[in-house]
Amino acid sequence: MMQAIATLGHALGFSLAAGVNLYATVAILGLVSRFGWVELPSQFAVFDNNLVIGLALALYLVEFVADKVPWVDSAWDAVHTVIRPVGGAFLAVAALGDATPTTEAIIGLLGGTVAAGAHFTKAGTRAVANTSPEPVSNWVLSLAEDGFVIGLGVLTLTFPVAAFAVATVIIVLMIVFFGTISRAAWRRWGRARDEAPA
Repeated sequence: MMQAIATLGHALGFSLAAGVNLYATVAILGLVSRFGWVELPSQFAVFDNNLVIGLALALYLVEFVADKVPWVDSAWDAVHTVIRPVGGAFLAVAALGDATPTTEAIIGLLGGTVAAGAHFTKAGTRAVANTSPEPVSNWVLSLAEDGFVIGLGVLTLTFPVAAFAVATVIIVLMIVFFGTISRAAWRRWGRARDEAPA
């Protein structure tokens, strides 16, 4: 039972992190697998690859910069509307190891859905922040997101059962607040559009 919860903790934790920043999540997995900082299940060895680690780090650096520029961050999020959920699904399936095709399909759908929820929550929050005239909120949000991804990644790697509990609470909160964030984003976007010069 605890092993199943730990596996779900890996799947949900990494999918949730991937929905916020896929490249940082993959880079963390690759670096941890490469240097053996934490003993990982054998299936995560797929991330111990120079090309995977290098590409993830390079794209993370691009995202680190893009994510702090108002409206560029929203454009970057738009491009990743498909990439992050697909990445989250892949990470969730990778967390399983050997499993039946049916189990892989179910976990893949769950991981993709969780990553999509995290992505849309992030994108909606950024859309609201971008209507503010000052750039500080973008920097604060971006750094908080980076800290969240790193913190959740470390928790998921070291204490997957705790990560399962944390991820479950965050998913419930995302569901509860998704409507609020969506309405605020549409209101702010509509106001900014109305105030824009013709």
